Amino acid sequence: MTVRTITREEHLDFVASRPSVSFLQTPAWAQVKAEWGAESVGWVDASGAVVGAALVLYRQVPKVKRFLAYLPEGPVLPWLEAGDDLGAWLAPLAAHLKAKKAFGIRMGPPVVTRRWHAATVKAAVADSALGTLGEVPADVNDADALAVADRLNDLGWRRLATEGGFSAGQPQYNFWLPLADADGTALTEDQVLAGMNQLWRRNIRKAAKAGVEVTLGSRDDVEAFHRIYTETAERDHFTPRPLGYFLTMWDALNAEDPDRMRLYLAHHEGDLVAATTLVRVGTHAWYSYGASTSAKREVRGSNAV
Repeated sequence: MTVRTITREEHLDFVASRPSVSFLQTPAWAQVKAEWGAESVGWVDASGAVVGAALVLYRQVPKVKRFLAYLPEGPVLPWLEAGDDLGAWLAPLAAHLKAKKAFGIRMGPPVVTRRWHAATVKAAVADSALGTLGEVPADVNDADALAVADRLNDLGWRRLATEGGFSAGQPQYNFWLPLADADGTALTEDQVLAGMNQLWRRNIRKAAKAGVEVTLGSRDDVEAFHRIYTETAERDHFTPRPLGYFLTMWDALNAEDPDRMRLYLAHHEGDLVAATTLVRVGTHAWYSYGASTSAKREVRGSNAV
């Protein structure tokens, strides 16, 4: 098995062959992160088939032609099936990146080691003795995924320290809401609502009663989204991304797949009160950015959207 540069078309074909991969591992993400260098790489077996892939972002060290190689939420490999052969997958990657003058590799294996149920998290939030989610015993510990973490450690890879639930710029903890049951059958809207707590259901009904309307936006609505996003940033004390970032994201992702990125808008009596962006690859959808106004919070636009 070898690792080599692959074309955009080869990369997209591999992504399409998977149930889902992170949108940070699609070729389009390289256009969003234009300040980084980028390369699509693939693992190619003896028959010439691409059996693994990654988007690698390169950041140059000032004044030196050396690079940090970053694979956000990647590479896309059969992590759980690799077992003791994991080194055979990663060694050729390291050799390829070293030849590209990378001095270090930062990756984010998409492997879930622990899971907490909603009820467990809710109880933990109410417990003043607990400071972080990591202190809460998990409801599920995935032995295969934990074995991957141990194997990476044995191979010399080191876990980066996390702060506030973030690791190397990406969230360490994610909330997943299954929209299908165990056999893959899609849940109905009533079934999804039944899985929410009473307060959420009440607020959704309140939004509907107040006349909040949720619609699918277009590129022309990105500026309106950004306006209330910056309002949200000021209220919640975080640094907002510029409008150009979202326009580039919209153009790049939707050029790759016209249904890759969506924008949902909640209006009340003509006023935009909440909005959110959604990114989808295969069977997985991500709530990526959300925003709401300080005005009319009582109509529960965020719950509606």
